[in-house]
Amino acid sequence: MASLSLSLLSSTLIFGYGVSGNKLSFNSSSIGFGSIIKQRRIRLSALRASSVVFRGLDADDFRHPLDKQNTLILRAIPGLNEVGKALLGSMTEQIMLLENIGTSVLVSKHQLSELHQLMTEAAEILDIEAPDLYIRQSPVPNAYTLAISGKKPFVVVHTSLVELLTRKELQAVLAHELGHLKCDHGVWLTFANILMLGAYTVPGLGGFIAQSLEENLFRWFRAAELTCDRAALLVAQDPKVVISVLMKLAGGCPSMADQLNVDAFLEQARSYDIASSSPVGWYIRNAQTRQLSHPLPVLRAREIDEWSKSRDYTSLLRRATQMNDLPRSNIDLKLVEISNSLK
Repeated sequence: MASLSLSLLSSTLIFGYGVSGNKLSFNSSSIGFGSIIKQRRIRLSALRASSVVFRGLDADDFRHPLDKQNTLILRAIPGLNEVGKALLGSMTEQIMLLENIGTSVLVSKHQLSELHQLMTEAAEILDIEAPDLYIRQSPVPNAYTLAISGKKPFVVVHTSLVELLTRKELQAVLAHELGHLKCDHGVWLTFANILMLGAYTVPGLGGFIAQSLEENLFRWFRAAELTCDRAALLVAQDPKVVISVLMKLAGGCPSMADQLNVDAFLEQARSYDIASSSPVGWYIRNAQTRQLSHPLPVLRAREIDEWSKSRDYTSLLRRATQMNDLPRSNIDLKLVEISNSLK
């Protein structure tokens, strides 16, 4: 979700949760195979029951028009992509990789497995390979994606974001990050995230990223965020889930999360449009947003609400496949074999 003003880095938010492992045992006092299999299926299918997947999904199927427009502007800057790849080379990649391995927890089937399931399911829905996912201890709610030199990208989520969101909301954030990868935002995404992280000390970057280029990058990033909010909706398949994430990023905290109202937040977004419609309001709005890496939360909420009602979104849903109609995974088949053998 590569983030907000609250940005994906400076203010991107995400969610998480604790995980407990199940241990198979033949001890008569331990839980039986049947119960374990049942619990496993409930956990794996809780989100899958009503989900659909998008086979053959192309990034342009959901890319926001402003993303297309600003991508063309960046591509018109001579040599930007080549220079970016040269600067974000093996050294930068190694710095970022060691930083995450050394200070975060790598999510996997054997480490925070439920969070791993959320990521793999979101990737399946968007028809993309799941990246590595790290959880980092931080009081600043945030999430971001780095993809350097064509290597396997990774997503980082802060623990405070995990505490703020529900699991469905957290999966929407993961889907947002996957949207960046699906749309091949690549080098420019990494540039923008490094800017938000304040990593000007990376050799060569400080002198290369001039103010005008920074403004162009952030203008593009704001547009790219709108695209990735759409990716979040394709996975959540409920606009209120995505809007709730944006609302919590704007002013949520765990102790009051159950009192927040999505409809009231959308009404707030409409009031912002009215207040900024005058010439003075238009000027203030542009001055307020020009230096932001992410669109304002209320504007993102309005955008995703409108797209959820659009013909394009409805058309995508029509061509999707029910997830529970897909072939069983290997692990599901294995559990069925074990269950049958005990009957």
